[in-house]
Amino acid sequence: MVTPAAGDRPIAVLLGPPGSGKSTVARALGELLGVPVQDTDAAVEAVAGASISDIFVTSGEAAFRALERDAVGTALADSRGVVALGGGAPLDEVTRALLAAHTVVFLDVGIADAARRIGFGASRPLLSVNPRASWIAMMQERRPVYESLATHRVDTAGRTPEDVAAEIATLLTGTPR
Repeated sequence: MVTPAAGDRPIAVLLGPPGSGKSTVARALGELLGVPVQDTDAAVEAVAGASISDIFVTSGEAAFRALERDAVGTALADSRGVVALGGGAPLDEVTRALLAAHTVVFLDVGIADAARRIGFGASRPLLSVNPRASWIAMMQERRPVYESLATHRVDTAGRTPEDVAAEIATLLTGTPR
């Protein structure tokens, strides 16, 4: 089992666009390192008792982002394992400030792999109208933020979650897995 160097923070925080594999890679990394995993999107859904797309429809994006900010703050304060953030979470100024003290891994992916993984369906509210163009525009806005926060960048295109997790584990520990 690997523990954070400081003992009081997550081992790694994963961020990236929809379709980069944040949740799936987080589970694989947690299993590989023997640490717990927290997914902030799942935490928001649990608190709200609704799916993210339902929160967007019934309460709006601002309400979702407030729930998300709280979930991220709680996860960063409480987790001693791996934290997977929602794709838009790093756009929040408070979240960006909190991430400065953490090891952040930007899971990068191109549109072809993202489309294959998530299908650009109704479950992605920000991608519901013209999904491919929306994803490209989203990445043009978000990439500089992801890159500025990243301690490490890992390309997930064409790779299994286990391969990506192994690369991240090597980056974190210096020991190949």
